[in-house]
Amino acid sequence: MSVKKSNKTRKPPVRNDKLLKEFGINLRKIRKQKGITQEHLAFEIELEISQISRIERGMLNTTISTAYEIASALNVDLKDLFDFSKKD
Repeated sequence: MSVKKSNKTRKPPVRNDKLLKEFGINLRKIRKQKGITQEHLAFEIELEISQISRIERGMLNTTISTAYEIASALNVDLKDLFDFSKKD
């Protein structure tokens, strides 16, 4: 039995660098307003501190599930992490 190969090329994963940067900036702002360190947040949601840092710098395209865990740990609605209209 032979396996038929697809002629379609795989599309690269969707990545919106501007969105990731805005999300990270907003996350950092909310986290600092709450007086929570990256270390504490990472501990609360069982991630490495480096992952929190990369998310905040817009370098890591995190999952919706992780964003939900972050919002829960910060005691904010998930939508608040995506509300980039609120400027200091």
